[in-house]
Order: sequence, then C-alpha cells, then structure tokens
Amino acid sequence: MDTNQLLDAYKSAKNYVQDKQIALDLGISKQKLSAIRNGQRHLTDNEVIFLAENTNTDAHTALIFQAAERAKSFKAQQLWKDITAKLSSQGFAGLSLGITGFLAFGLIMPQCALCTLC
Repeated sequence: MDTNQLLDAYKSAKNYVQDKQIALDLGISKQKLSAIRNGQRHLTDNEVIFLAENTNTDAHTALIFQAAERAKSFKAQQLWKDITAKLSSQGFAGLSLGITGFLAFGLIMPQCALCTLC
C-alpha cells in the first residue's frame, strides 16, 4: 500500500472530504501533506503507524511499503521493489515471520557481542 493509498484509506475510513482534515489529525500542515502526496516528502514511521491503525491496515506492511518509497539509490529501490512484489504476490504472513526472526536476531546479536567484549 503506497502513501496515497494509505491516505485515501484513512480519508475514506473517517468520511473526510478534504486532505486538510487528515493533516489536522496528523498534526502537520496542509502544505506538508500536499508535498507527501506529490512524493516530495514522506510520512514518518509514527504517521504511517497511526494511519494504518485507523484503517485496519497491517502496520508491518504499511511500514515496509513506506521504506520502499523512501529508498534513495537505484539498487535499493530495485531491492525494495522485489520485496514488495513478493509481499503482494505471496501474502504478508509468511514473510512477516522471516522479518520478525531477522529483527530479533539482529537485536540479540549486538548484545551478545557486547557481552563477549566485557
């Protein structure tokens, strides 16, 4: 789900007519929201989570798609494109377990390395 889809889903869920209503809920200016809609700026992680929670969208999926949009280098954009294509075609449940395991491993390993150094 890209940024505009997420914003549209929130607008629909709240029965809003104008984007300035979304901006007010997010605590941002109309101009910033317009820049987000145009791809010049990006939602923060907290804003993505807020929108996802209020639209019954999986926050994990929303954050992954937002990270893909934020990628700056061509190679990173291509890798994120592959990841999001797999998410779309295979469903998110199987991939979320792998990502959760990877993140847990990534959080545990630095602690173990620090213990080894002590």
